[in-house]
Amino acid sequence: MSDDLLKELLDKPVGPATPARKTNPERDFTRQVEISGDEVEVIVNADQVTEEGDAARLLTEQGLDPAQWKATAFRVSEWTRANGELGVSTKYVFARVGATSETERPDLDHLFDRVSRERGRRAVRPEGDHGFLVLLGDMQFGKIDGDGVEGTLRRTLGCLDQAADRLLWHSEQFGIGHVHLGWLGDHIEGFVSQGGANVWRTPLTLNEQIRLTRRVMLYALELFAPLAERVSMAAVPGNHGESVRFSGKGVTRYDDSHDTESLIAVADAAKLNPDAFGHVEFYVPETDELTVVLDVAGTVVAHAHGHQWRVGKHFEWWKGQAFNKQSAMHQADLLVAGHLHHEFIDTDGPRTFIQPPAMESESTWWRHAKGTVGAPGLIVAVTKDGETNIKEVVRSE
Repeated sequence: MSDDLLKELLDKPVGPATPARKTNPERDFTRQVEISGDEVEVIVNADQVTEEGDAARLLTEQGLDPAQWKATAFRVSEWTRANGELGVSTKYVFARVGATSETERPDLDHLFDRVSRERGRRAVRPEGDHGFLVLLGDMQFGKIDGDGVEGTLRRTLGCLDQAADRLLWHSEQFGIGHVHLGWLGDHIEGFVSQGGANVWRTPLTLNEQIRLTRRVMLYALELFAPLAERVSMAAVPGNHGESVRFSGKGVTRYDDSHDTESLIAVADAAKLNPDAFGHVEFYVPETDELTVVLDVAGTVVAHAHGHQWRVGKHFEWWKGQAFNKQSAMHQADLLVAGHLHHEFIDTDGPRTFIQPPAMESESTWWRHAKGTVGAPGLIVAVTKDGETNIKEVVRSE
């Protein structure tokens, strides 16, 4: 088991360490205290501070209560002075008690050995005339609500594992030759959806949120690729995944989204191993579009995030889109969407609407306003020739 799943997933290649610039002895500092939000850096000469408590007392001189701060890191630097003596300084980093700092990254244990596991690996990929849908979204990786990044990540991987189990179970009753994963948007929390008001409650940087999304998608690729002769993935843009907003308004194309770019990166990686992934297809919206429509075992599946319509107006929006004969929505049998964070299935004649729950455990704002928390999970379904009669919610704690 991995000792720190989140750190492993957010890891990135970095260059060799660069030695610190030697301090000029003639302009050498005696001490430096820098306060930035919930973090304080104290840098002092070694002859002034011999232990952490001495550094903490320097906080008092800045009007700070040492009881409200705790040391989270320190670094010792050495250099040779002009007179040949050794100069030593120590840097202490203090974090406000109860606050999340850069040195307190979310910690996950014992999860990511699944990447190398053998369960579900098959020498011959199954064929058949049925399709298996895995529908998920609204992870909003990066936010602190509920059980935070660690809980959402653990839940997402667990649900994907259970979805693979359900696929194997249904394969005993149906010939499933096409497995399709619909990534329905808002995979990151981002910093644009509330005009930047969510920054304090988002401990991961934007790149870390994107990196986590990308690697979860890669995990799903490795998990499902061996399980069917045809495997496909589609991603659509969510409002949280929008790349740029100025003054609260979108200023780039509708398809300019971190949600979809993450899948594009996975598609690029899959090309490097055509033996394992050459049968996997990837889809994102066309330029300046928000939806993806494709055939899964004879069922035309339309993907959207769900922020295009008001609550309960999904069929009205669908009818409006279908009125345009140039739109692929004109032929859709099934509409799948996220955004509203709860399980919802609706039908209108032969057409079906499926909305999986969110992957995050709760929106704290919603709980304060309405009192309810989430019931997170994903939805799997078996489909063929326009009929999607078998639908299941998959949950993982």
